Amino acid sequence: MDHVFALQPGYAVFLGLHQYDGRLPDLARGATDGWTAGADRLLSELRAIPSDQMTEGRRLDRTLLELLLESPRFDLHESRDLDRNPMSFLGPISLTAYMVRDYAPLPTRVDAMVRLLDGVPALLDAARQRLEPVLPEPFVRLAATMAAGLSPHFQEAEAFARRASATLGDRLARSRAPAEAAVHDFLARLEGEWTRNATDEFALGPERYQTLLWVREGLRTPFEEIRRAGLADLRRNQARLEEIARGLAPPSTVPALLESIFRQHPSADRLIARAQELVGETKRFVEGGELVTVPSGAECRVEETPTYGRALSTASMNPPGPFEASGDEGIYYVTPVDPAWPAERQEEWLRSFNDPMLRNITIHEVYPGHYVQFLHFRRGANSFARKVFVSASFTEGWAHYCEQLAIEQGLGRGGPEAEVAQIHDALLRDCRLLASVGLHTGGMTLAEATDLFRREAHFEQLPAEREAIRGTFNPEYFCYTLGKLAILDARAKTLGPLFGGSLRGFHDRLLSFGSPPVGVLEALLGAGA
Repeated sequence: MDHVFALQPGYAVFLGLHQYDGRLPDLARGATDGWTAGADRLLSELRAIPSDQMTEGRRLDRTLLELLLESPRFDLHESRDLDRNPMSFLGPISLTAYMVRDYAPLPTRVDAMVRLLDGVPALLDAARQRLEPVLPEPFVRLAATMAAGLSPHFQEAEAFARRASATLGDRLARSRAPAEAAVHDFLARLEGEWTRNATDEFALGPERYQTLLWVREGLRTPFEEIRRAGLADLRRNQARLEEIARGLAPPSTVPALLESIFRQHPSADRLIARAQELVGETKRFVEGGELVTVPSGAECRVEETPTYGRALSTASMNPPGPFEASGDEGIYYVTPVDPAWPAERQEEWLRSFNDPMLRNITIHEVYPGHYVQFLHFRRGANSFARKVFVSASFTEGWAHYCEQLAIEQGLGRGGPEAEVAQIHDALLRDCRLLASVGLHTGGMTLAEATDLFRREAHFEQLPAEREAIRGTFNPEYFCYTLGKLAILDARAKTLGPLFGGSLRGFHDRLLSFGSPPVGVLEALLGAGA
């Protein structure tokens, strides 16, 4: 894992391993070629261990370690992220982890921010030398948005340090200036040469896409089979939404039903407060229904999404990592209205945070979704390999499954709004899976993907375009529906035979595994590895 973290130190910090604080990876070609050679040696050593000398649990751990090495190897040599995607160089430049948690004295955390800022010019110099002259247009466009948000992010960090002392603020300011200059130079090239030369070609292709399913999720299932399962889930959700609309008195249509919900939104100045109220409501619902154990000490606060992250996030959870020593507090980020937006766009943004959908988002992000899952992660995952493996399909699949679970267990009973919001979000996740497969294996264009979200998920043009663009650089947004379906399948097979019908027993056992690749879920539940 030291070898993995050398390439991904921010991942180690996310897990709570603060010996990696302030580090940026060396992404020059020579350094990453050396990393690959080291990964190949480690893979050979792992695979040379005779399976008959290991318990079933240790065989699982070996698989996880193999995937942890194969996954970045895929990024380097198959998807070639460092040659094709400028966002790969901007993602590591985040100071948020050092500001949001009091895991160490403030001067220690400022030291980490200074070290990271000092490394930014070299990181972006490696990007300029390595990135190809012709890059996918969506990658360039979003990278420019990310880069433009870094200067306010650095200012935020300096203000944070200066609140503690002028000396700390001055230290950070001295490192901020050259980092900001490097970002501005990089942004100029993004908006100039790389924008002029951008191409529409971004797809992984069928073979690489199939490999992606293995290195991320331990799945050999053909992607066409996964596409068919996603399409079937889409049709089930659409049929239920039509059924709800027809069953109203008087009968309605799906667009009219959705419009009635979109109008039920808080004001801009009440958005964060309303999200905090819903955190309390959903926690009481989960505990009262005995859906899953909420560990003692669970507390989650709501904050505005940091400025630099608003281009790519509507709402998100910053959970305590499995090794984090500073406590169990979660931070639920909600992206506010930008007062600089025209009134029409402000209203459109608030409509997406209507009360039923904000409740559904809170279930996904907090109770019983991401936050509860990571609290169990901190207490379970009884091997080091399982404490460092984070599967997107398990993590997002669990949170998305929780939305459906809440409806099954009576959330919003007495009116259609809660279920309509849940289905609306499920349609989005179904379309993400279909767009992912289509964009990367079937020649689907961005315009066709946009139309998919508009036609099948009832999205308006702007958010539909945003979802389609995300699929170009994040094919793994199949993870929501893929993970949900895997958990539902595991529940159907084991809830009665192994857990006597106890949902809490099933959920607690499932979460005790940490965040495993969904390809091993059935084996884990069956064998108790």
